[in-house]
Amino acid sequence: MPRVVHFEISADDTERAAKFYSDVFDWEIQKWDGPQEYWLVKTGEDGKPGINGGLFKRQGQVGHVNTIDVDDLDVYVGKVIANGGKVVVEKMAIPGVGWLVYCQDTEESVFGLHQADASAK
Repeated sequence: MPRVVHFEISADDTERAAKFYSDVFDWEIQKWDGPQEYWLVKTGEDGKPGINGGLFKRQGQVGHVNTIDVDDLDVYVGKVIANGGKVVVEKMAIPGVGWLVYCQDTEESVFGLHQADASAK
């Protein structure tokens, strides 16, 4: 059964948002050394309940996003569309991590679908 494995927060000012969440919740937030501006958010100790997430520069209407891990991204995108949802950001590679697509449900809420693939480029 697919599960939520990651959350994302969008912000107009990512440094200000990183400081806010660090100060309020004591989360460890550090800039990712990847091809786009992205901050990794660690919310607690490994092995304890909860998930970690990310922080990114707001682009359009994407706000807070939960990402669901799936074993076949294309199959689940098909299920989203067949059930009245739609793709709002096309499939993209996260180098060395996997593939990601953002979808919208029937209530216009955005969520991510992720398929792990270390060879993604």
